[in-house]
Amino acid sequence: MAKTIRIVPETATDEGQTISFVLAIGSVRQVCRLQTTFQTQNQAFSYFHKHRNAFERVAREKLALGEIDDGEIQLTML
Repeated sequence: MAKTIRIVPETATDEGQTISFVLAIGSVRQVCRLQTTFQTQNQAFSYFHKHRNAFERVAREKLALGEIDDGEIQLTML
């Protein structure tokens, strides 16, 4: 089974953790970035995995609307 996203850890910021992932839409790969308010990577990853389907849906909607900033789809917490 092919993986549709790849998660990449990033360094912490004062605003919380950022999770980057790649969304596969056919042969197209789109980088997405989720900004969270969590202070640890584990909390951010747990939250992302719990709501993964919702984030993928929102990212696909933003891609369809052309809401791409600097080649990335920017997401915030639900």
